[in-house]
Amino acid sequence: MELLRSLSIGQYIPRDSPVHRLDPRTKILATAAFMVILFLVRGFGGFAVFAAFLGITFALAHIPIGFALRSLRPVLFLLLLALLLQLFFGTPEGGTVLVRMGPLVATREGLLQGLFVTARLVLLIVGTSLLTYTTSPVAIADALEHLLNPFRRIGVPAHELAMMMTIALRFIPTLVEETEKIIKAQMSRGADFESGGPLRRARALLPVLVPLFVGAFRRAEELALAMEARGYRGGEGRTRMRQLRYTSHDALAAVTLVAVGALGLLLGRL
Repeated sequence: MELLRSLSIGQYIPRDSPVHRLDPRTKILATAAFMVILFLVRGFGGFAVFAAFLGITFALAHIPIGFALRSLRPVLFLLLLALLLQLFFGTPEGGTVLVRMGPLVATREGLLQGLFVTARLVLLIVGTSLLTYTTSPVAIADALEHLLNPFRRIGVPAHELAMMMTIALRFIPTLVEETEKIIKAQMSRGADFESGGPLRRARALLPVLVPLFVGAFRRAEELALAMEARGYRGGEGRTRMRQLRYTSHDALAAVTLVAVGALGLLLGRL
């Protein structure tokens, strides 16, 4: 239950901040560039630069950094698993042995590699979450459609792809809320989701998944009917209430990201 409450993926937090006012295309491209740069960094120095950059960006967006860190709780198990796999299996033999448990050997090099991979995943999750925190689903859809429009010449359905991604992001919080309601209803009927081992807990969730999927399909059908009833027609000829425009703030944000990325790559190789 606590994990569901802390899940903030896909949430939009409306604020009047410089980050919110940036063009959504700038934020999508910046997020994509940030993801690529993260995988090019080879040292902790680069991660320190990006962590400081994210801290400043969250402050400018008027969003507490603790809110983003709480969103890591649902994936804490995966982060710990990545750390343990790197610790015991991530380095070749011959390193400095820290702990030996039968056939498993933890080395200093494995520990550093595990911390490095975990730090990269944490920065990746927190950095990409900033996009949805500061950009409404409608703005993301418009920006994706603009960015994918050049590929329509080779048959890529730009509008349909953008609409599907936006609906998926929009309904993540709704599905989380519905899951919480179903779990509470099951618990009021005597269901136990908190005792037993992992296998038993996973099996106890089966009665939750069936009504959740049924509700999701029903909601999707209702949404499609509502869009058809209103004469929705995307793609060619569709007009928008707000037109996307690049401003000097977008240019400043792009230059800042390039400078931070270059500094991170430089320090990450030292």
